[in-house]
Amino acid sequence: MFDAAIPPASARERIAARGGRVTRTRLVVLELLQCSEHPLSHDEIGDALAAAGVAHDRVTLYRTLDWLVEQGLARRIAGGERAWRFEAVRDAAHRHAHFHCDRCGQVVCLEGLEPAPATGLPSGFHVDRAELVLHGSCAACGLGSEAGRVR
Repeated sequence: MFDAAIPPASARERIAARGGRVTRTRLVVLELLQCSEHPLSHDEIGDALAAAGVAHDRVTLYRTLDWLVEQGLARRIAGGERAWRFEAVRDAAHRHAHFHCDRCGQVVCLEGLEPAPATGLPSGFHVDRAELVLHGSCAACGLGSEAGRVR
């Protein structure tokens, strides 16, 4: 699920810099997100914590993820089935799009593609963030049916 060979920036220091308590769950979840190659769902994070022997409950994990997002240490990405996926924020200025496979649910980062800036906003409006999630079938799931595919 994640590559332990890639040393993450100090999750402990990043959490402490936000004035937060450095709890075991916050620390392990942020380290997991920093090492992951793609955004993770709540269930994938929970499974990884269980596999690593880190005791947790669903509510604590939800609260941890919410806190990391509120502090700018993680981002939420809309996934399928009304489920969020999460990724670590490595650089606050860095933005990229995502691809969501509607067949298997995998979400992949598209580093070479950025969400377009909002244009034509009414006077007084300000954009804080923009998301671009493309939907379709990943290479492993094949091209799928021709019906309903956007060209």
